[in-house]
Amino acid sequence: MANRKAITTQVAIMGAGPAGLMLSHLLAQAGIESTVIELRSRQEISETVRAGILEHGSVNLLVDSGVSDRVLRDGDRHDGIELRFDGESHRIDFKELVGESVWLYPQTDVFIDLAARREADGGDVRYGVTDTSLHDLEGAPKVWFTDADGVDYELQADFVAGADGSRSQARSAIPENRRQRYVHEYPFAWFGILAEAPRSSDELIYANSANGFALISQRTETVQRMYFQCDPNEDVNNWSDDRIWETFRSRVNGNGFELKEGPVIDKTVLKFRSSVLAPMRHGRLFLAGDAAHTVPPTGAKGLNLALNDVKVLFEGLDSFYKTGNAALLDGYSGRALDRVWKAQQFSYWMTSMLHTPAGADGFARARQLGELNSVVSSRHGRAYLAEAYTGWPAPH
Repeated sequence: MANRKAITTQVAIMGAGPAGLMLSHLLAQAGIESTVIELRSRQEISETVRAGILEHGSVNLLVDSGVSDRVLRDGDRHDGIELRFDGESHRIDFKELVGESVWLYPQTDVFIDLAARREADGGDVRYGVTDTSLHDLEGAPKVWFTDADGVDYELQADFVAGADGSRSQARSAIPENRRQRYVHEYPFAWFGILAEAPRSSDELIYANSANGFALISQRTETVQRMYFQCDPNEDVNNWSDDRIWETFRSRVNGNGFELKEGPVIDKTVLKFRSSVLAPMRHGRLFLAGDAAHTVPPTGAKGLNLALNDVKVLFEGLDSFYKTGNAALLDGYSGRALDRVWKAQQFSYWMTSMLHTPAGADGFARARQLGELNSVVSSRHGRAYLAEAYTGWPAPH
């Protein structure tokens, strides 16, 4: 349009969360231009509190690509987790089983590191844009948007990467008859709190009980993040601190273990479901991260899948620009979906094994305990959990 200011780039990236910024960073290192547009402000993203367990591959990507080594300095390396049921704890020793670890490092900090690196490198990242729309995705892609100063642009690109989250505008630009979406709704949600309290454990505790699931995590030495299973329609205003801690105690305490408690400073209900869109491509548009798939948080896979997507997508784009051969780029969706479905299976398994269905009868409860016992009593069972939790080898 005549009233729009035309700009060009090689890859237009929608979304400046960790996935979009990581893709932009990797492309820049390979000498490939990108422009990133984001609806939210940089401050808004940096103040959105999100938990984060990083697989070893995600940590390596941050460090080895030169984003930052802050995760190694400020993050907490975890060499295992505890599965707790029937009042007993059973440690899954990642190091001993598969030789790997994970890192507790909030997603907010991953964003802060990436945003700082893109700024230091002079990356073209535009926050606070509005009125975005995609055009000619099967020909010469264009993205229309209005920047934070009210200037209208037409961004012309070779390719578009949609890394704009679970409410993705990029995904909605794909005609319905050209995509298939798989969705599974779970009858569970997590009631999450931040509490001013010392750590109850040095590693995450995944607790199954007849009263429901609980997850004991950490944030700092004095502030902790914890969750318990609740109804998806639960109202946080109905929960006093006393009621919250009573619920946690009924699911975790026992046999000498007691949670360390303190004032609750934040509470929220986190609904979750599984969804996958296939293929993760339409014409010259490629989807990555939550724009293409979501998983329940039980398996700690969401951010890791997003970072893996953009690594695989980068490899395809890099190969195309260096050789002119589109084979690796054309294989992006299949390569990414292989890992996505493995993560969906692991997340579904962890969720169904650890959460107690409402109205579960005696058989269902005893079977669930049998499954947990099968996992912890078998080296192969523990090793499967350890490998999936810490991250599978990169696809070839």
